[in-house]
Amino acid sequence: MGVCSSSPCGCDRETAKKNEADSSGEYVPGASNLLQPPGMPTGGEGTAQLFPESQHAATLHPADASPMAAGGVSPMAGGISPDSRAAMSQQQVVSRAEATAGMTVNYFEREVAELRAMDNKNSSVVESHPEHRFATGATYEGQWRGNQRHGFGRMVWADGAEFEGEWAEDKANGMGKFLHWDKDVYIGQWENNVASGSGLYYHKSTTCYMGQWKQDVQEGYGVETWGEGSVYEGEFHGGKKNGYGVYHWADGSSYKGQWRANKINGYGVYQGKDGRHFKGEWKGSVMHGTGLYLWADGRSYEGSYSQDKKEGFGIFVWADGRRYEGYWKDGKQDGQGRYYLKNGSSRLALWSEGRRVKWLGETEEAAASPTQ
Repeated sequence: MGVCSSSPCGCDRETAKKNEADSSGEYVPGASNLLQPPGMPTGGEGTAQLFPESQHAATLHPADASPMAAGGVSPMAGGISPDSRAAMSQQQVVSRAEATAGMTVNYFEREVAELRAMDNKNSSVVESHPEHRFATGATYEGQWRGNQRHGFGRMVWADGAEFEGEWAEDKANGMGKFLHWDKDVYIGQWENNVASGSGLYYHKSTTCYMGQWKQDVQEGYGVETWGEGSVYEGEFHGGKKNGYGVYHWADGSSYKGQWRANKINGYGVYQGKDGRHFKGEWKGSVMHGTGLYLWADGRSYEGSYSQDKKEGFGIFVWADGRRYEGYWKDGKQDGQGRYYLKNGSSRLALWSEGRRVKWLGETEEAAASPTQ
């Protein structure tokens, strides 16, 4: 858009071309219809890209990296994909050898057959006994009721895993600490051999989750903290981030808003460490829907997004007051759009792939000008 946007400006065509060059810095003789306003992103979202793969999307920890308190393999560090969750949830507490062999027998259930064959089946008295060694190599020391582990006791398995806490009718029930063979630790409430209630899970002494559990997965409110400094605080459902939550990256950036199945989904606000700010709609951890994007240098965009790119109608404003109001496609101006100078003058143009194709109504404006 040139400063001589209509004939009442009182300038001739050559002056208009010069003014276009001065305003855009991209004037090429004979190609004035291809001039693009300065400062407009030319490739995709450019500096407006909120989640480039090389930046925050790559470091957003999924909640299916959640610990599985009784889960042995401990995927909390972030290497487990959502598709692998179903298989993981079937493993629960399994030994190193069983995990290697693909077996899914729960630690707590391995000695049940041997226990059932013991004497004192009908005793109702809770009493302590010396350490008992099972045929599997595991040992139990603590309280019994008949042939059932009942009360407080410590169970140690041959591969080094151990549970110390409360038992009821041969099952982990109440408060207890489970040390995995890979040295991960869960400390919290148990119900029928699975983590249920409040609990704290440590993974390799660098990553932890503190919050609510149900059937061995995160359920309800909790806080996940990763070794490099990232923190998520919010709601979980079925072991995944779901509902409202706040995510802080180690670099100081943050997101506050809605989540669904480990992805940013719904309305939320992102604040970047460099001053970038977006508030609006999201889908699959990218901007999708309507929103307002602000840059630290004063630029802004308000309008529609699709898959992290401007799409549909939107208004882009430069720091010096110039603005574009019109349509976008794949992150670029595409279709009809009006370009405003900072003095308020404007002109409608047709755009394609981020470039101006032609001014609309230019012939009619020239014919109406008293200077032409």
